[in-house]
Amino acid sequence: MIDTLSRARATAAVLALALPLAACAPQPTYQVINEPAVRAGTVESVHQVVANPETSGLGMIGGALVGGALGSLVGGGTGRTVATVVGALGGGYVGNEIERNNPRMTWQIAVRYDDGGYATIRQDAQPIVRPGDRVRVTGTGLELIGR
Repeated sequence: MIDTLSRARATAAVLALALPLAACAPQPTYQVINEPAVRAGTVESVHQVVANPETSGLGMIGGALVGGALGSLVGGGTGRTVATVVGALGGGYVGNEIERNNPRMTWQIAVRYDDGGYATIRQDAQPIVRPGDRVRVTGTGLELIGR
């Protein structure tokens, strides 16, 4: 009875720490920087770049959950509790390192507006535009006008 209670408490502790972090919002699929109005222009360049060299924390959370779950399978009593905590910490570290070594790539599109202004649009999906294309930049992304 006590063994099951300790296991349940350890599992509840791991989940209580991980669940608030799991609610973090994902990155948007596109981002328009400093451009609230709809404007037309010409694509100057399209490049693939590293989106964000920082980690989001999702690798750490996933690793901690897996490590804690595996640790809870080891031993009994206090030893099981220690194994659960050590597994969660180790799993969190490993998950964070895996995420850091697999950066997310994104596309950066430079647009020169008809009035001489300039904008940079970032999106996760490979763009359908190429340099020289006429586009319209809106608050929701990039629209191809013509080639």
